[in-house]
Amino acid sequence: MRFAPAVFPLGAAVLAAAVAGLTNHAAEAGARPAIYYEDIARQSGLTIPNVFGGRDRKEYILETTGNGAAIFDYDGDGRNDIFITNGTTLDAAKGVRPPVPQLYHNDGDGHFTDRAAEAGLAQTGWGQSACVGDFDNDGRPDLFVTAYGHNILYRNGGNGHFDNVTAKAGLPTTGTRWGSGCAFVDYDRDGYLDIFVSNYVNLDLKTTPKPGDNAACEWKGLSVMCGPTGLPEAVNALYHNNHDGTFTDVSEQAGILKPGGRYGLGVLVSDFDGDGWPDIYVACDMSPSLLYHNLHNGAFEERGIEAGVAYNFDGRLQSGMGIALGDYDGDGRMDILKTNFSGDLPSLYHNDDGRFFTDLSPQAGLAKHELLGWGAAFLDADEDGWPDVMIANGHVYPEVEHAPVGDKYRQPTLLYRNLGNGTFADLTETAGPALRVPRPARGLATGDLDGDGHPEIVIVNMNETPSLLKNMGAHRNAIAVTLEGTRSNRSAIGALVDVTTGARRQVQQVTSGGSFYSQNALTLYFGLGNAATVDRLHILWPSGAEQEFKQMPANFAYRIVEGDDAPSRTRLKGR
Repeated sequence: MRFAPAVFPLGAAVLAAAVAGLTNHAAEAGARPAIYYEDIARQSGLTIPNVFGGRDRKEYILETTGNGAAIFDYDGDGRNDIFITNGTTLDAAKGVRPPVPQLYHNDGDGHFTDRAAEAGLAQTGWGQSACVGDFDNDGRPDLFVTAYGHNILYRNGGNGHFDNVTAKAGLPTTGTRWGSGCAFVDYDRDGYLDIFVSNYVNLDLKTTPKPGDNAACEWKGLSVMCGPTGLPEAVNALYHNNHDGTFTDVSEQAGILKPGGRYGLGVLVSDFDGDGWPDIYVACDMSPSLLYHNLHNGAFEERGIEAGVAYNFDGRLQSGMGIALGDYDGDGRMDILKTNFSGDLPSLYHNDDGRFFTDLSPQAGLAKHELLGWGAAFLDADEDGWPDVMIANGHVYPEVEHAPVGDKYRQPTLLYRNLGNGTFADLTETAGPALRVPRPARGLATGDLDGDGHPEIVIVNMNETPSLLKNMGAHRNAIAVTLEGTRSNRSAIGALVDVTTGARRQVQQVTSGGSFYSQNALTLYFGLGNAATVDRLHILWPSGAEQEFKQMPANFAYRIVEGDDAPSRTRLKGR
């Protein structure tokens, strides 16, 4: 049952808007454009190299997927930190300390320090994705990490330390599965976060063919690692939260196994049809992508083909990798961006009516590049109120870097500016030096790391140090919104926030998972352009409760607790 919205005016607007940033199309001669990204990773302390398989050659598909990142405030000091999963190599030397994840603590002065060891994050092996959510509703964000082998649930102890509670929580700790994407989701709306995991390949290295052994182990005349075609498909998993710190595998009764095997990678959770219940989308590699529609009774029906999100615009099978969620055209419905393999376009699935989607990638202007995409995000880079698109790219085969096949292993990060009319303009060449640097990129996560209300971007680079992209362009007006559930799950995952300024309406949803193997900050960021005040901010909580606030001054970070009529606010730095 939904509650009638309560209206809480916040008073008159504060000072007029800050000086509006220049747009990339109307910048003064010689002036820096509004979007200008620089890579500040090294000076910020993000200097630990990623480890994942062979550098110059990949023998098995296991060496190709790479790692993800998560941006969240793990120690409650009010500053977002960075977690990066890590991998290993097939020929790891005995007696050498194996690679572990990185947990970059935000020191608050523009610098980060790795504290993974003291935080108890000692996982080794083939780590994959990371997702964040407060599964026990104690006010501290917990961390779930997928892997080839078995996944790990880290409970946040609240003292800067995480405890590995995987076995205690009843999650699998034996056997071998290739956990890929993940997301926390309250699929039954009981106020507790459940866990969804996609699985990629049922991989047995002892029986997997080697490069060149068959047609699936060749690409453009090169002998390369095999797969996924020809390898056994995997099935996904859903774990129900029992409210006592344990989980139960409900994959079969919830209908997750019914579609059969897939090569599942990225996971995205959203209420696509606006019925108040979260659905689950899985980007699949060389198999039809999946859309699990929530039936409100603890079960799902898979309708990816029917909904138009299983294939591309002309019905072809794709190699889906990463996914992003956003209302790019301002119609109030959540659309899907999916990245794909080399030689293909990203897919932009427009949400037509909540049940059916249309892939409008060519019409939207996303057809210029055919790179191999991984992490992706909708983000308002120039704060004009329209979500732009960023895509991290990098090939799976290092062998192509020096081969005459027309592809490169290291590839640029793409930025498409939203023109506000359903189309995008490619700004990659003009939006700063960080985008032109070719990278072997995989995971991508966004979040505000310095408190100015403008999200930074973390990119995980295979067998290289990470990138930290900061927009050095001029700010316009913006707000940041962080939610805390009471009747809903504490992380407010699934909450829908609707912001109106004048005639412009923006809708965003608090989500777990997404991008490629990564987790964006749970705070929502809204660019407001020249508007000095938000006319209306409406929240639909996962519990079904609604709240509405009016006349909210721009350039503040707001924290809103479910049912509380007095949001707290802090001015965004530098505004």
